[in-house]
Amino acid sequence: MRHRLDSQSFVVRVIQDNGIHMDVTNEAKLTLEDGTKAKLDKNLLTPKATGKTHLKVEWKGISKSIPITVENPELEPPVSFRLDVMPVFMKAECNRCHGSARGQDGFKLSLWGFDPETDYFRITREFPGRRVNLAVPEESMLITKADGEAAHTGGKKFEKGSPLYHTMLRWLKAGALDDPKDVAQVKGVELMPGSLVLQGPGQNFRMNVRATFTDGSTRDVTTTALFLSNNEGTAKVGADGTLTTGTRGEAFVMARYGAFTVGAQVIVLPKDLKFEWPKVQERNEIDKLVNTKLRNLRMTPSEQCDDLTFLRRAFIDLSGTLPSLERVQAFQTDTDPAKREKLVDDLLKQPGFVDLWTLKWADLLQIRTINNQSSNKTVQLYHNWLRDQILAGVPLNQLAAKLLTATGSNLENPAATFYTLELDPIRVTEDAAQAMLGIRIQCAQCHNHPFDRWTMSDYRGFMAFFMQVGRKQGEDPREKIIYNAAGGEAKHPVGDKVVPPKFPGGEEPDVKGKDRREVLAQWLADPQNPWFAKHMANLVWAQLMGIGIVNPVDDIRISNPASNPELLSHLANRMVEHNFDIRKLAREICLSATYQRSTRSNETNELDTKNFAKATIRRMRAEVLLDAISDASGNSAKHVGMSQGMRAVEIADAKKTNYFLTTFGRSTRDNVCAREEVSPTLSQALHLLTGDTVEGNMKAGNLVTKLLTSGKKPAEVMIELYLRVIGRTPTPEESASLEALFSDAEQTKATLEDIQWALLNSKEFLFNH
Repeated sequence: MRHRLDSQSFVVRVIQDNGIHMDVTNEAKLTLEDGTKAKLDKNLLTPKATGKTHLKVEWKGISKSIPITVENPELEPPVSFRLDVMPVFMKAECNRCHGSARGQDGFKLSLWGFDPETDYFRITREFPGRRVNLAVPEESMLITKADGEAAHTGGKKFEKGSPLYHTMLRWLKAGALDDPKDVAQVKGVELMPGSLVLQGPGQNFRMNVRATFTDGSTRDVTTTALFLSNNEGTAKVGADGTLTTGTRGEAFVMARYGAFTVGAQVIVLPKDLKFEWPKVQERNEIDKLVNTKLRNLRMTPSEQCDDLTFLRRAFIDLSGTLPSLERVQAFQTDTDPAKREKLVDDLLKQPGFVDLWTLKWADLLQIRTINNQSSNKTVQLYHNWLRDQILAGVPLNQLAAKLLTATGSNLENPAATFYTLELDPIRVTEDAAQAMLGIRIQCAQCHNHPFDRWTMSDYRGFMAFFMQVGRKQGEDPREKIIYNAAGGEAKHPVGDKVVPPKFPGGEEPDVKGKDRREVLAQWLADPQNPWFAKHMANLVWAQLMGIGIVNPVDDIRISNPASNPELLSHLANRMVEHNFDIRKLAREICLSATYQRSTRSNETNELDTKNFAKATIRRMRAEVLLDAISDASGNSAKHVGMSQGMRAVEIADAKKTNYFLTTFGRSTRDNVCAREEVSPTLSQALHLLTGDTVEGNMKAGNLVTKLLTSGKKPAEVMIELYLRVIGRTPTPEESASLEALFSDAEQTKATLEDIQWALLNSKEFLFNH
């Protein structure tokens, strides 16, 4: 503690053998070794005299000694508008209501305090004497409105005599001064503890918030931080940071101070819940991290899936195809204990893996034709270049760097099309942040992000990297030439000041005399980059598991936390260790027991949707499903603008589509948020039942006729249809009921075609499970 007004609150936390956390501050014995140096009042320490002492904490035979240092207890620092008063507006949520576009009741503040300079002007200078009364500070409208003494649309915001009241009054009594130019800035904020496992309902736990400043000082800001919870039914947080548990579930509790928002994961379990963790398979670190979270949730993972389910799942996830009849039969009879591992290794080498990840990146990069911007030729060249990169195993960080630094003709260097699909630097900035870093910084364009760390300065700092991208027309009308224009700056909307290039959440690099995109690419490709590896790892995980650890996958932010932060960090580290090789990380995930779990739930995990206690059931994406219908029907389809036999996943241009692909949610790629939609709809069901896709492929493939002509019996044809379409043989009950339909020999072909049609319309076929 560094001055008279400094203080430090604390919490005594006990973690029981069963993993439950308890706040025992009120029950613990608290003793100051030297009471002349500091004062102890419940869970709050305040300074008394210069020196050092210790706080001894004892609880049921456990003890801990905490060092305390007191400096300058006689010093009273001047009140700071930015560090003391602005947090009051945040805590009382004044700048939420008055931060609207037009303000409120004639008074406007910047949303969440993104512009303290203008806020100071509006409070003290816009209407002199109206909001601030320096002669009688207690009668200032700034205070009387907030403490309820004067009528206020927003009601009472703090009590008279509260710490917030006294902070405001001290500032007014000191003359309502602005800060000097060298005032310290908030450098970071920490919410403690970072994670909790509590019992509910009715358990309380106090949180603590500490801020670090650019002058090296730290401060307990628990009383001035704004607390929020994304699930108040599970964990409600009071204004003082005290959590109160509710029903069973998970919550993410956030604290906001200055431009920083930080959070902590909270798990709430029923009191006296009986649970015994079973012995489960753990093949690698992924399983250990997933199971640690499941243990905390008192959730039993589902059993491992059977061989044929694994075969079909791996084929769809890794190659975007169904296993052939021969692969199903061979895998079913294979007794090699390493057959799943060998299957994964084989699929990672297949062209289908390359096609599937080319499709994923084409969505991210919004590859499509645009009038007067991108032609069929440039789009196809761009798509082919992308596929060649993935086929060659180019590390993802190098792939991203090539895109960012692309220069020259987009006919000669197709990667340059990255800068022709979007011309507005604002859109280029937002698309690059979202596609390559998983960050949606759009909210910070006009004001500080309300629920994340990004400020308007962060937005413009990142935008500055793209302000000097030059474009000119080539000799060919379809040709665009990208070059470094070496001129152009990003300007802050407040004050119109030039904002130098700055890495998101990082430093301002030296860009003098350099192509700024080269500097950005070096930072992005650096293994120490805090965003890229995490985002790429999350993309790979989501492709294989059906849902991201952060979901949506391109929305990494404090208020959209990872369901398992430790798992995401591990995967990001592994991505770096694998030199950003998709195949190696995909292999590690597919060989985990977590990936190989059944979709069948048990009573403990039936409601789980994000902790990977069971496999996720998800509909195949549009392109994969269309290819699967063709394959299962024995047909070689012809798609718009493509040669006979080419697959739907290979279509380069998002604008080349058909009714099936549109109905089943193929991404339009009009913006980076326009991802494929895999939720089932009534239109999809009707098209499968009455449209020409299933019926047309069946007629073109003529599979039933071919199988009967080859001499196979109806029962054998039925089994083959099952194996081709859903990857398994019929159950005894299914066989018995269907074989009874073969009694009429004249209707055998029609009956088998009905069975084929029914299988192609079944959920078991449409969904990956």
